[in-house]
Parts: sequence; structure tokens; C-alpha cells
Amino acid sequence: MGKPAALVCSRCHGILPADLLINLCSCGGPLLVKYDLQAIRSEWKKDNLASSPSDMWRYSPVLPAERSEAVTLTEGGTPLVRCGSLENVLGFEDLWIKDEGRNPTDSFKARGLSCAVTMAKKLGVAKLAIPSAGNAGGALAAYAARAGLEAHVFMPSDVPQANFLECQAYSARVTLVDGLISDCGRMLGERKDREGWFEVSTLKEPYRIEGKKTMGYEIAEQFGWSLPDAILYPCGGGVGLIGMWKAFAELGELGWIDSKRPKMIAVQARGCQPITRAFENDAHESDLWPGAYTIASGLRVPKPLGDALV
Repeated sequence: MGKPAALVCSRCHGILPADLLINLCSCGGPLLVKYDLQAIRSEWKKDNLASSPSDMWRYSPVLPAERSEAVTLTEGGTPLVRCGSLENVLGFEDLWIKDEGRNPTDSFKARGLSCAVTMAKKLGVAKLAIPSAGNAGGALAAYAARAGLEAHVFMPSDVPQANFLECQAYSARVTLVDGLISDCGRMLGERKDREGWFEVSTLKEPYRIEGKKTMGYEIAEQFGWSLPDAILYPCGGGVGLIGMWKAFAELGELGWIDSKRPKMIAVQARGCQPITRAFENDAHESDLWPGAYTIASGLRVPKPLGDALV
């Protein structure tokens, strides 16, 4: 258990070997990890979780590495908090917040980078690079330091100082760029081959989504394997939404949940809403959002790579 069967392209549906160190499919599509869920189903039961530590690696049978291989800072296992007062204000009957701020480096980005750094180390990578407008840079810096790997972070020059200082505190090499995260990504792309970096940008490798999908597994488990009616989720790159939906599909195939699925609501800032605009226009992909601006720096993603998946 805990071993991918293959990598599958989300665009052309091509199949690649599971142990391949790769960013994107040759067609440019993001790659998703595929497991032999029928084999896992025969060996892994809900009862097994009772004796597992309450972090995200409790779900290692459906993660690409074993717990013993994990580069971990004890991420996951975050609480659901009942919001009684807010229920009254908004007129909801049952409202909960999944407090991802309890994770190492203070955000859900820890889940994805734990998994991505684990697999990078397992596949022999020495240097990692990422563009970040918020928490992802700090998460990469922390997990790369934990693994003994080199981290390079490209950030917009107006990124919140806390994010910048966090990267430096974990000894990452930080490059400030005049522009948006898309400009950071372009500069990283121009240098990565020359510098020998492996890029772990949003959906440009298969494993961050595997870590982030554990939010979906936790939500299902915390609600007694009965999914909520709706999940509202702040959407920049969209990996969390995609990951949770992947988790629900896997749980269905494992026979752990029924056919009910929550309404997934992607929330974007008024000043940067390419996914919202594409949805309103019934478009399959988004257009570049001009003049993207929001004080929620992690949501300032003018053209998400995973827009079609969202």
C-alpha cells in the first residue's frame, strides 16, 4: 500500500510510470497520481485509523510514500470548529471552520509541501524552487530544511513581510520580483534548468495535490464519513479544491462514503477572479486577469494552471 500505480495526465489522459521525476505531461497538462484502489480496499479498513497518529500521514495507504519515508513536521489533523454565533448571523443551521492555521507554517500549504518534498527527496532531488505570493514559500523552506534540501523561492516584491521573513528564517534563497506570481513563475522557469532546480509550483508536479487532498479525507472522517452539503474554499491556484474532490472520489471507490458529494464553492477576491469569471461565462479555462490585486496575497493568481480542473 501507499505506492502510486501510475501518473495520469488530466488533459490528454496519457499514462506515465509512477516513479518518474517529472513536472507536466508533454501536452502541458497537470499530472495526477493514480492508485490501485481495489487492492488497497482489500487491505485498508476504517478500523485501521483507530491506531494511527492524528496527522495527515495516517492516510499513507493513499499517499505516494510510506510514513517511514515522510518529511514531516506533524502536519494535518486540524480541528473542525463549530461557529454558533456566525450561524445565527448568516442563518445557517450547521456551520464549521476547518482550522488549517494549526498546521506547521500556519497554513494548509504544509500538507502539499510535506508530500512534494518527501517525493522529491525519494526521487533524488537536491534543489527545489517555487514561486509564491503567500504561504507556499515558507512551507517549502521549512520542509526543504527538514529534508536537508536547498530551497529557492521567488516572491513578488510587495509580498507580506511575514512571508518573506519566514522563508529567510528557514535558510531559503529568496528572490524578490517586481510583478505578480506569474512573473515570479516566468523568472523561475528561465533559470531552473541552468541552476538544476526541480520546480514545485502549483500543479507543476503531481504530489502537492496528494498532500492537500488529505483535507478531504479528514473532513469525511470528522463528519463520520458523511460529507457536508457544501464546502466554501478560498481559491488561488485551486489545488485544495481539486485535492478534496480527488479525495472524495477515492473514498467512494474505497467504499467508505456513499454517493453524496458536497457543493464545492470557489471563493475569489474581487480584484482577482479568473475562475469566477470563467464559471460565469461557462468557459472551460480562464483568461489572464488583468491588473490583479487583493490584500489576500495568496489569492492573487491571475491565471491558474489548474483552472480547467477546478
